Amino acid sequence: MACNFCEYTVQLLFSNELDYEYDPTLDEDNEPIVSALSKRLEEELRAAKRTHLSCGEVLLPCGLLQRISRDVLVMADSEPCGLRGCTLYFNFASDEDSRRLSTVKCDPYTASTFELYLTLKENPRGWDSFLPQFLKKITRGGTVMISSEYELTKKKLYRSYVD
Repeated sequence: MACNFCEYTVQLLFSNELDYEYDPTLDEDNEPIVSALSKRLEEELRAAKRTHLSCGEVLLPCGLLQRISRDVLVMADSEPCGLRGCTLYFNFASDEDSRRLSTVKCDPYTASTFELYLTLKENPRGWDSFLPQFLKKITRGGTVMISSEYELTKKKLYRSYVD
């Protein structure tokens, strides 16, 4: 399956200059990349809503996906291939369990140089927090509220001379 996001990102990274270097302090220059990554995360979450979360609606705090996307770009900055070398594992954790929602290979034609593990957490103070457990099970197909807190951890897949 072709990755439209990856092709778009690669075009953005190398369309003007071949020696492009990412500067995380220039947010306005990186907004197209942040926007593309946010949109890709949104698409993955929409697909997971039907398949893994078994709910009708997922509610996110305003700006959460953009904040995550910026954090991903900052973590990719120090990598040899930048964002192209990233494999992102998208997870969801609730009180009951933790599960993988999807895996995003940012550029299928570039070897992964690092992995990012993104874990979204369910908001424990959701609208159904006051319901008894047996009623929560009945309303399972309802709404999942995502917390503004998330975990983003990095694992390098190589050793450098500096390490």
